[in-house]
Amino acid sequence: MRLESIIKKSRKLSRPFRITKGEAFRLKGVDPKDTLGFGPDEKTRARQVLAMGIEALAKLQDMLYAQDRWAVLVIFQAMDAAGKDGTIKHVMSGVNPQGCEVFSFKEPSDEELDHDFLWRCVKRLPERGRIGIFNRSYYEEVLVVRVHPELLEHERLPLEAAEIFEHRYSDIRKFERYLSRNGVVVLKFFLHVSKKEQKKRLLERLEDPRKYWKFSGDDVKERGYWKDYMDAFDTMVRRTATKDAPWYVVPADNKWFTRAVVAAAIVDALGLARPRLSGDGPGAAQGTRSGPARPPRREVADAGYAPCPAPCLSRWLA
Repeated sequence: MRLESIIKKSRKLSRPFRITKGEAFRLKGVDPKDTLGFGPDEKTRARQVLAMGIEALAKLQDMLYAQDRWAVLVIFQAMDAAGKDGTIKHVMSGVNPQGCEVFSFKEPSDEELDHDFLWRCVKRLPERGRIGIFNRSYYEEVLVVRVHPELLEHERLPLEAAEIFEHRYSDIRKFERYLSRNGVVVLKFFLHVSKKEQKKRLLERLEDPRKYWKFSGDDVKERGYWKDYMDAFDTMVRRTATKDAPWYVVPADNKWFTRAVVAAAIVDALGLARPRLSGDGPGAAQGTRSGPARPPRREVADAGYAPCPAPCLSRWLA
């Protein structure tokens, strides 16, 4: 299937879950079981959609790499057992690992607590031509810290808690606007799983020896704060969803559907950037940049990844 057709289909699949104006958003209006009409017997079709998205993403990554002018930042937030790891694994399975990095942000270290709340994530931002994935992110500071405000004591901040969160929403919006202005495409995914489905998945981790390593007692403990977390996620989307950095609130009770939507959203976003990625946008006359930080083309090809030459790019855009 032609790339243009895949992008259009991806847009149709992902746009119902895209939030760019958060004021009117309400999380209770999103059904975690929603599949946009894909029935249980249509999993095969959904997997075919995912496969096409993965193929298109690989081609679009070639363009991103070749232009060396834009970067992509993909952020995942969710409750435990919502499927973040599996989604990243499946959606990015066709992407060249030399052009993509995944970072997981867990409990901050003492060094990180001695800096501002954005510091540890800023250090991991993707360079031009690459895709960066944050498995959790600076949004933890308006989620888990909001649910457990006692954690603020470790940050030794001079402001009251109420002021801190309002300031952080504002800081995040401005930070993401800054990234957008500097050539970073920001995509944010909240994988919305139901409490019932989360319970089912946590029990599966206990019953299947192959999944023991995934289980943590903290996951069960945090279920007791479910309502508080839903309120925090709702406010997070309403305060930080913008055109520059949209949120995708993706139903996550059906993993096969979640993965298809996430792949489609990334393809859609890169599809919109194609004029820029192909060199037709502002600054195209300057050409691409090369330098010692970029892995040699021969090394990339040896790894099974063949960056497309310029004539090939024009065929994709036809």
